[in-house]
Amino acid sequence: MLPVKSSLLPSVSRFFDDDWSSLFDWTNHNFPASGGTLPSVNVMENENDYILEMAVPGMKKDDFEIEVNNNVLTIKSESKNETEEKIEDNYTRREFSYRAFQRSFNLNNKVVNDAKINATYQDGILRVTLPKNEDAKPKPTRKIVIS
Repeated sequence: MLPVKSSLLPSVSRFFDDDWSSLFDWTNHNFPASGGTLPSVNVMENENDYILEMAVPGMKKDDFEIEVNNNVLTIKSESKNETEEKIEDNYTRREFSYRAFQRSFNLNNKVVNDAKINATYQDGILRVTLPKNEDAKPKPTRKIVIS
């Protein structure tokens, strides 16, 4: 009988449970207000920051509202578009659309310096930078001298 190989999936999912759950709560108050879908969020980490990226093309930076309140980062967006074209005296073509969503993340205030959070919107990508507190930044390796 051949030995059963363990799946990589449980260890990968445990990585997200163990390491990211202390920084973000992915389930808190996330909904599309217009019945559509929520934009996906990419999370990256470097030495000094966590970076959230959302692909939200076709919007303007004024369509977004980002706030931090009681260690909860909330990203809201609302976009309305309406056009009207008069074709003849008694016929008008009118089109409108509405998009809205809200995503919220519980932040670990021991890890994130919420006073220095900033955001940019360029080429359809909303990027929110969450600077790490000094205590959360990686420390260089220090050799211990044996006496």
